[in-house]
Amino acid sequence: MAKVGQLSLIQKIYGTVLIPYAVHEELLDERAGETVMMAVQSATWLEVHSVQNQQLVAELRTRVNIGEAEAIALAVEVGASRLLIDERLGRQAAKDLDIKIAGILGILLLAKGQNLIEAVKPIMDDLISQAHFRVSSQLCADVLKTAD
Repeated sequence: MAKVGQLSLIQKIYGTVLIPYAVHEELLDERAGETVMMAVQSATWLEVHSVQNQQLVAELRTRVNIGEAEAIALAVEVGASRLLIDERLGRQAAKDLDIKIAGILGILLLAKGQNLIEAVKPIMDDLISQAHFRVSSQLCADVLKTAD
């Protein structure tokens, strides 16, 4: 969302958002890009937390990357109402632990429903073209139909 200038939508919908150190480091890595780095640095509503359950992180690392593993473990530790995650394997790992999930497209639908954005399609198009967000044409069509 930061790559397309829409990071604030997450805050408007969820308020304070907890992220583990591994995700914070990924977002501040120069490979994420200056736009993302600046957006994350100025997002005072993002709270960085240390994950205590390293055994769970290690177990999850057999299936997902470190950022996703720490995010899932943190969600378990704090009893998060929802985990924001898009990667297929990470979503499945979270579901296996009975964690409720939301992804970028779900956030866009919520934002539209709360009148925070006028339309889903332009942002979805930007995510695909600028942030290289991968989504099937069928899912795109389903999301746009739901948004209307």
